[in-house]
Amino acid sequence: MGWKTLDDLDLQGKVVLLRVDVNVPMEDGIVTDATRIEKIVPTIEDVLEKGGKPVLLAHFGRPKGKVVPEMSLEHILPALEKALPGRHVLFADDSIGEAASHVIKGARPDSVVLLENTRFHAGEEKNDPELAKAFAALGDIYVNDAFSAAHRAHASTEGIARLLPSAAGRLMEAELRALDAALGKPERPVVAVVGGAKVSTKLDLLGNLVTKVDHLVIGGGMANTFLVAQGIEVGKSLAERDMADTARAIIEKAKAAGCTIHLPVDVVVAREFRAGAANETVAADACPADAMILDAGPQTVAALAKVFAEAKTLIWNGPLGAFEIEPFDAATNAAAKQAADLTREGKLVSVAGGGDTVAALNKAGAAQDFTYISTAGGAFLEWMEGKDLPGVIALNN
Repeated sequence: MGWKTLDDLDLQGKVVLLRVDVNVPMEDGIVTDATRIEKIVPTIEDVLEKGGKPVLLAHFGRPKGKVVPEMSLEHILPALEKALPGRHVLFADDSIGEAASHVIKGARPDSVVLLENTRFHAGEEKNDPELAKAFAALGDIYVNDAFSAAHRAHASTEGIARLLPSAAGRLMEAELRALDAALGKPERPVVAVVGGAKVSTKLDLLGNLVTKVDHLVIGGGMANTFLVAQGIEVGKSLAERDMADTARAIIEKAKAAGCTIHLPVDVVVAREFRAGAANETVAADACPADAMILDAGPQTVAALAKVFAEAKTLIWNGPLGAFEIEPFDAATNAAAKQAADLTREGKLVSVAGGGDTVAALNKAGAAQDFTYISTAGGAFLEWMEGKDLPGVIALNN
């Protein structure tokens, strides 16, 4: 790994510009879930312990280069103060120039400074070199702790990293190490579970994974498209029939790469999409014409259990069925619990990510036992697709 960590830099007496993700949910100006704020605390405390002055750079919402008062980071100040008890937290009403510089210079050595929303500047999302220079002028060292924004080449994630000595923060470091263990230099066999509604949104992902993993498990609505591609009728199920040729091409690519694709062998079907709907379990090729597939069946779960038991590494993105409503969460819950058990027993390295995935694993009560759960969304998916992430690449310079 070419990037440095906090351990590689001398922070004593230095102003450390720390790019963080505090894009938290809010209602009526109050933070409703402070998880993202709590996750940056170890990096902030580390910088302080090493004698540095942490200055937080962050975006919030999509103000499109204009000052939008309800998207001001001043709203998160109380939650940040709560996460850093005993620390003096200051706010600057701009992220560049005299307003920011004045607050940073006046801050005590044990203080934390939060700068205003970087996206209030039109140059942020355009990676404007002048804006990157204005950010860099405020500090001595740049630390990126926002993996979730690493797939964007913005002034505060990519441009600035080329202008100052740079390193990964603790959260970014943990994420990159977990991802390297899962796809960079994994222990084999490697299994990837990819679920969700549409094949069309995960083409790059599937195309990359079949060349990297030993087993690819396809679930959710995507599995229906693959069944259709094999000439199997799926009734009224969600399926992208126009993607059948693409699905067949992915199957051929997998064969050539020595990757085994696993599709449902039995399915749970219902006539209506609602919690507690009357349902039955049938063979994957026996979906009634007036029914829809809403989950994988118990035989499929048993087959997956064998694949998981022999695996050393698991990457998971997306549910196996309509996990939001019971009883169509059964396959996702059972597979997630088994992956969690194997991980807890030290037999499996398990890495999961993506919005629906995190929700599904939390619902199954399995998330806490996974080796690593990424909350990064788009960055996690682009990494799974094999794409270079600008914010990470820039740290290598």
